[in-house]
Amino acid sequence: MQKSLSLAVRMTVIAGVLGLMSGCSYVTKEELAAVDAKASEAASKAGSAASTAQSAMKAASDAAAAAQAAKAAADAAQACCDANKAAIDKIFEKKMRK
Repeated sequence: MQKSLSLAVRMTVIAGVLGLMSGCSYVTKEELAAVDAKASEAASKAGSAASTAQSAMKAASDAAAAAQAAKAAADAAQACCDANKAAIDKIFEKKMRK
């Protein structure tokens, strides 16, 4: 995703620069340099955003794994509780028959 986003930004920058060069023959070098600087800044910010999104995906994946482990532990605890209840009920029924 980061590569495709970066590629899209670069292609937009190139198209914009070419459009400026062909459509506006009176663009100065300073203006062109300013546009190029802004485009580079946008590409940098896009890369940073992609990196942040990738970090968020990893954190979400880690959280999902932790939640799955917690569910497994809770299921095991419930099974133990059910087994204990069954044993207690069996003992109680035995005592009540005597």
